[in-house]
Formats: sequence, structure tokens, C-alpha cells
Amino acid sequence: MGLSEGDLRAGLDALAAIEPAFAAAIARVGYPAPRIRERGYATLLRTILGQQVSVRAADAVWRKLEAQVGDAGDPAVVATASDEDLRACGFSRQKTSYARSLAEEVTSGRLDLAHLPADDEEAIAQLVRVKGIGRWSAEVYLLFAEGRADIWPAGDLAVQIEVGRILGLDARPGEKLTRALAEAWRPHRGAAAIFTWHHYGAGADAAPV
Repeated sequence: MGLSEGDLRAGLDALAAIEPAFAAAIARVGYPAPRIRERGYATLLRTILGQQVSVRAADAVWRKLEAQVGDAGDPAVVATASDEDLRACGFSRQKTSYARSLAEEVTSGRLDLAHLPADDEEAIAQLVRVKGIGRWSAEVYLLFAEGRADIWPAGDLAVQIEVGRILGLDARPGEKLTRALAEAWRPHRGAAAIFTWHHYGAGADAAPV
């Protein structure tokens, strides 16, 4: 499971001691709520469904899928569903392909979500071998579903925007700079990422003072 509330607060307190700008930002907008998802196939499938659509739209597709095929969290069910069934639930042609790829990887045992490598980069490498799972999706899964404390999705636009705002930079840093800036925040980068999304959600209230 993801980082608990206690783990998240402890990570942010440690981060605040390293980087005063984070201490000031926490004082402005408070601590974020935990972001916790279940470990396993269903969470990864929902990640695929959520790509490039709203949370509400992805939830609607998931509900239709469960109504159409039964246990949507069972990869064998999705693997044997027809393309017509999946399209009727709102899957695009591309997402149908991705969902089948994930289901086949899990049912074949090539992807064992209960025993991913302990090394974060090795775990990411296993996940991105699945069609439709890019680095960002892999990182978010490892952070939210496995609670890996040092995951840093530097390619996320909101993370980049808020790192720039929190640190008072003149412009949004790109992925390479966002990754470099966070080197000093190890091993608390997962808490930093969750805080940047919280800071982003705070909107104008998060403006540096």
C-alpha cells in the first residue's frame, strides 16, 4: 500500500529540514492527505483507463466494465473478453490493446506484481515492458500502491510547475532539472511528489509570500 499518513508527514518533516522552501510551503498549505491504492493488476488497469481522460470518465468506464464482464480486477476475465465487450465499455482501440497486454503479462506470470524487484529502477523497468505503461504510470503505481518512499516522477507537469513555484524559480524546470534539483531530497522524494500535487491543488493560495 502507499505511504501512510505518518510516513508522509515524517518524510515531509525531514524534507523541510533539508530544504527551507518546503518548510515554508507546508506552513502555507498544510500536509497532504495520503494517496493510497491497492497493489496489483486492478490499479494498473485503472491507470491505463485514466490516461488522457478525466477521473470521472475513467470511473465510468470501470463501472461499465464490471457490469459487462464481472470481476474487472481479474486479469483472466479481461484477457478473455471480446474486443466488442471492451469497446462497449468505452475502451478505445489503443486502450483495448493495452488492457490485453497487461492481462496477458499478469496471467502468464511474466509480470508478478506481488514480487517486483526491490530496486526502484529495476521495478520501473519491469513495468514499462507492458504495452501502455510508461515511466510516469510505473512511478505513480510504485508510489501509490507500494508506498516506495523515494519515487520521483520528474516528468509530471504539475510536479515541475510546483517545484518551480516552491523554490521560487523564474521558470518551470524541465524534467532533467527537476530530477537534478531533487537529488538532495533523497530518500524523501516520494513525499515531495505527493506534496507538489497537494500544492498544485491549492492553486492561488500556494503562491509564495
